[in-house]
Amino acid sequence: MASAQQLIGLIKSHAEGDADRFFDLAMQLSAAEDQKGHTRLAEQLRLWAEAGQRPTKPLSNLTPISAPRGDLAQFLAASYPSERLKDVILPELIEDELAHIVVEQKLREKLESKGLRPRRRILLSGPPGTGKTLSAHGLAGELKFPLFTVMLHGLITKFMGETAQKLKLVFESIKTTRGVYLFDEIDALAAARGDGNDVGEARRVLNSFLQFLDEDSGPSLVIATTNLAEILDRAVLRRFDLVLSYELPDEASIRQALERRLIGFQTTNLSWKKVTDCAIGLSTADVVAAAEDAARRAVLGDCEQITTTDLLGSLERRRSLQGLGRGVDGTRPTSLRSAGNRRVSSIPVKSRRRREVIE
Repeated sequence: MASAQQLIGLIKSHAEGDADRFFDLAMQLSAAEDQKGHTRLAEQLRLWAEAGQRPTKPLSNLTPISAPRGDLAQFLAASYPSERLKDVILPELIEDELAHIVVEQKLREKLESKGLRPRRRILLSGPPGTGKTLSAHGLAGELKFPLFTVMLHGLITKFMGETAQKLKLVFESIKTTRGVYLFDEIDALAAARGDGNDVGEARRVLNSFLQFLDEDSGPSLVIATTNLAEILDRAVLRRFDLVLSYELPDEASIRQALERRLIGFQTTNLSWKKVTDCAIGLSTADVVAAAEDAARRAVLGDCEQITTTDLLGSLERRRSLQGLGRGVDGTRPTSLRSAGNRRVSSIPVKSRRRREVIE
């Protein structure tokens, strides 16, 4: 790994705004790691160093970035996220893929010089609360792009042909105004054709969506999320350059989420095994919400210490609020009553009337 002097030099050059020195040091670190056989780390260091040397240039044919106007404002919302990818708790594989998407965008010209294009269409699939939408915010923040969220409730109408026309406006914006365009819960647009509930207009909308994806050659990133990948039309999946599957957090991710959210509180005496066992089966968003609940109660009680009991209570309350704490007979499931190893591997179904916890 890098020596202390190398790291000090790297940070000092960045703080002083000496881009050339920073680049030289980063490339030296890359070469040193390559000699040690750490080829993956060496490649990442080199790519990020080169990305810093070649900032993304504005394209002359793009319109200035501003809030959507006219009809577009009814179903396209603009924001400027401050989040970064480091703010999202993700498995290493997904984290690496998203980081490489950023590098590909920043080194777009280098790829195009060899007849290659950066990946631009990404589908994020998985249970609610696992970081899909936050990942889109993180990508926009890393690239310093505006985030345009497609509001499907304003996009989809009952009038024949109107939804397709609105989709056309969105894809025209994708071509002319560079940004990250987020289609949240894309299954509303892209459910499989030919199922029992299919109607002619739904097929027309899906066909229009596929056509617009095929014709899209603009500079923007298109990100779609879904909680129900199994119902998506296979033709939609083929249009995406990258499909990433998000899952409920494991013990390590749960602890990371809790520690990050409880910075500033004393957690040295926590029984992490009990806490992480209790949290298995909850989403990352639920785990963070439980940490915030415990923190609020500690602050209001004039206490700086977060205890195991505090966190267990908050996690169980969160589980109960999500409908995961009771069986069909109104009692707590055996898996939640046991004090030993607790392994809950289910995903909450969307229906408010039926939730399952499977050991």
